[in-house]
Amino acid sequence: MRKSRGSALIVVSLVGSLLVTAASGQDSGKIQGAWIVVSAERDAKPAADVTGHRLTFSGDTFTIQLDGNTLYRGTFSVDVARKPAQIDFHHTEGTIKGKTWRGIYRIEGAGLRICDNAPDLRRPRPTTFSAVPGAGSICIIFKRATG
Repeated sequence: MRKSRGSALIVVSLVGSLLVTAASGQDSGKIQGAWIVVSAERDAKPAADVTGHRLTFSGDTFTIQLDGNTLYRGTFSVDVARKPAQIDFHHTEGTIKGKTWRGIYRIEGAGLRICDNAPDLRRPRPTTFSAVPGAGSICIIFKRATG
């Protein structure tokens, strides 16, 4: 009897965990794969220099490329329990090795929206999905990459 109670407790715990993740609408597994920047805004102005970047999530790593050249690489972590869900990009290579972009994200149908403090790492994590002037943040809209 004791064994079945322990098993039931584990099952209830797992189901509860899945319900919390589903309720947040931010299943961290859905972020996996490749995404292409379709638009971006920095300080409430278009940031065309970011358009076309390819962001790939694989396991706990990320890579950002442009025209096949790697710009940034590292690990990432998400916290789907936060509202909005949080994402951190921990750079392990390149010019900002050892630094972290702190941001928020949400998956919107076939799209992904990320706002982070990449323009100014001294700034706090954004709390809204808009690049307010002087906030030191960038908001990027991605679509799933094909091929």
